[in-house]
Amino acid sequence: MNDQTKIDAGYFDSIDCDLGAFTALIDQTADPSDVPHAAEVQKNVPIYDMTNLRPTLEDRAQRRAIMAEWARVLQTGAGILVLRGAYADTGVLDEATAIYEHIIETEKLASGGGGDHFAASGSNDRIWNSLQKLCEASPEVFLRYFANTSIAAACEAWLGPNYQMTAQINLVHPGGAAQQAHRDYHLGFQTAETSSQYPAHVHDLSSALTIQGAVAHCDMPVESGPTKLLPFSQLYRAGYAAWRRDDFRALFEERCIQLPLAKGDALFFNPAVFHAAGANSSSDIHRMANLLQVSSAFGRAMETVDREKMCKLLYPHAVSAHQNNTMGVADLGAAIAASAEGYSFPTNLDRDPPKGGLAPETQQALFTRALAEGLDLKAFTAILDEMRSKQLA
Repeated sequence: MNDQTKIDAGYFDSIDCDLGAFTALIDQTADPSDVPHAAEVQKNVPIYDMTNLRPTLEDRAQRRAIMAEWARVLQTGAGILVLRGAYADTGVLDEATAIYEHIIETEKLASGGGGDHFAASGSNDRIWNSLQKLCEASPEVFLRYFANTSIAAACEAWLGPNYQMTAQINLVHPGGAAQQAHRDYHLGFQTAETSSQYPAHVHDLSSALTIQGAVAHCDMPVESGPTKLLPFSQLYRAGYAAWRRDDFRALFEERCIQLPLAKGDALFFNPAVFHAAGANSSSDIHRMANLLQVSSAFGRAMETVDREKMCKLLYPHAVSAHQNNTMGVADLGAAIAASAEGYSFPTNLDRDPPKGGLAPETQQALFTRALAEGLDLKAFTAILDEMRSKQLA
């Protein structure tokens, strides 16, 4: 079965992914005439000089023209853009860096540091929810840090207004190993089996729900390991099924690019772009980036529902139906899907980190497992309570 046949079937499986079709997409070359606001194009990636563009963001018509260009780059172009000099004054980055370094040392003393994903631990430091932690440590620094029209315009260009900002600090020390190639949140954080259960059009939509960004807190020459990126790879529709395959990862390593960044630069890319943090082969550069994970305002349900309470009320009845064979597995599964939370996020990543790139167990998965294992209500309730305590901010 070829790739097009699988698309027509409505689902993506890794076994059916077509390396040739993928290669044809990444063989493209960016046309500078398509990015008239860019100062230059490097390795197919447009570079925008925000020293010149920043004042134009104050004009509604010019701002919209720039954002429309950025959206085209992210959707149908290379999928990547660099905002050179996103911070006109990098002094606030130095102040934030000092705060983040203190947080890292404090968290190491408390728990040994945060877990990473898509990379071996031990050679980097991670601050989950660096957004809130910076605000709590110094609201004044936070205010100046995020009073940044360049970053705001990049987020709005892809997501529209009213987006939701989150951020995580990643500090990679000399000798830090590279990550494996991957796609990112949402579907990129699911197992291959879970990802394959979502229809093809949801794979298309996943990357429209978030944008990936990174603010360079120091100069990042290539030897320090800035992000490895594969331009145009977001165009391969089955990419969330393909990125774990050895042949796709090998091609990524052969064809990926790295762009040096200066302190105060910002990098943004479509989360469907194949990417991976590079290896820090320098002897003295401690590479710090604030990784911005920005979400669409629309990624929320219409009503608030106390699903934990519903699970506790339903569980004894589900046990009875399961034990007495008055409901089949499919019927129970439908009832569980209507009541229990089926997604792992949002959660508190300090207590519930996605190590290995996998998401924590959901209420739905727990409910199904508990029935299969014959857990009583007390045990089921205790696990639900622990799950809630991990997720709370």
